[in-house]
Amino acid sequence: MSYDVYGVGNSLVDIQARVDDRFLELIGFQKGIMTLVDETAQRRVLDQLNGRPTNRCAGGSAANTVMGVVDFGGKAAYAGKTGRDEIGEFFLSDMRQQGVRIEVPPADGQSGTCVVLITEDAQRTMLTNLGVSATLCPDDINEEDIRQAKYVYVEGYLFTGEGPRAAALKAMELAKKNHVKVAFTVSDPFLIGLFRDRFWQLIEEDVDLLFCNVDEARALTGKEDPIECAQIIHKHAENVALTLGKSGSILMHRNEIIPVEGVPVQAIDTTGAGDMYAAAILYGITNGLSWPQAGHLASHAAARIVSQLGARLQRRFTRDEISQLLK
Repeated sequence: MSYDVYGVGNSLVDIQARVDDRFLELIGFQKGIMTLVDETAQRRVLDQLNGRPTNRCAGGSAANTVMGVVDFGGKAAYAGKTGRDEIGEFFLSDMRQQGVRIEVPPADGQSGTCVVLITEDAQRTMLTNLGVSATLCPDDINEEDIRQAKYVYVEGYLFTGEGPRAAALKAMELAKKNHVKVAFTVSDPFLIGLFRDRFWQLIEEDVDLLFCNVDEARALTGKEDPIECAQIIHKHAENVALTLGKSGSILMHRNEIIPVEGVPVQAIDTTGAGDMYAAAILYGITNGLSWPQAGHLASHAAARIVSQLGARLQRRFTRDEISQLLK
């Protein structure tokens, strides 16, 4: 079995709900950012949501991306830790039903959750309880699956814990050993504040394709202009995909700047936009698309995600749609 992408990330079940600003004030969390919370705090928020409509799906940044790769018609495997509880069983079942191979044995304890609170301005406030996903370790990384992949994709969120960080580094090390390319997403500007030097070391030594948004690129480089940021990163990483929100994105490949247009859309939820963008790029470059074509597909994929609730495509791109987009 060969794979386009082998993803490594935190296994979280996303629980999405629409709320107003008053609800955020009530629970006391800062709007528009991701906050790590303990089990007690997460339970308190879920209790407050009791009675409101919620949507649930397997999530986590890298999980969203590998699910996206499969949605486009690609093949993917995934390494992430779940608990032996109902939430963990839901996660594994959801991933496997979509066609993602995931064989990491479950652990005792509470599976990870991410409560995604979406306000009317399409901002998402994320409260993440990692649960047993934080116990992912190097033993959970499957060299045989990596050997059969074209890309290993690692999320920066893994670097907040010792075990997951070691698992991420092992996946990259095995990729290099087996001549498999490495894609890395820095995941969040706050991580750059914590791991800037470590991330730069990875970019310089291990990463073949770096995904970041403009805020992350500015935090990495200390520069303001997005093109200058992309060029600085490209001196160290073979390929760069830098997203600019509704303004599109910039791809860097073989010293060429490839501007990618944004797709005008009414945004209702930005959850997973970057994850789906990465999925389309990875699917494209592992399935014969040119970099401009992959970028074009990624722009449309991100636009479709932000125009719906949740990080999973409710309406997949058909073969005909993809063909039309690439003309």
